Amino acid sequence: MTDKETGNFYAQNKRDTRKLTGELGEKLACEYLMESNYTITERNWRCRSGEIDIIAEQENRLVFIEVRARREGGRFGSAVESVDYRKQQKVRNTAQVYLRSIGRLDASLRFDVITVTINRIDDKIIECKHYQGAF
Repeated sequence: MTDKETGNFYAQNKRDTRKLTGELGEKLACEYLMESNYTITERNWRCRSGEIDIIAEQENRLVFIEVRARREGGRFGSAVESVDYRKQQKVRNTAQVYLRSIGRLDASLRFDVITVTINRIDDKIIECKHYQGAF
């Protein structure tokens, strides 16, 4: 096996781990939201401009939620720090497309971030934080 093939294997494995971490984080975020009396209307809503992890409703307000999941002891900063200005703009633009697609441009809305920290060994939640009106 060549170094290039080995590199591809490790890169693929890393992507798979990251994808599974993200999926687990979104699942846990949905469970948290439903326990908090939110109604989940969409998960992983996509269009050309991007993707919104969760779209929910609470008290006649649409809530667009970016979920960031991290394994404990990560090297790349906190999950909430990763929702930078560029990501916020992308979510806002995608939300506008969504609102147009459902004919609710006048809807009351909010942008939240939910961060989930997951134990590396047993996939248990260490911490789940909900930042309402994060941007």
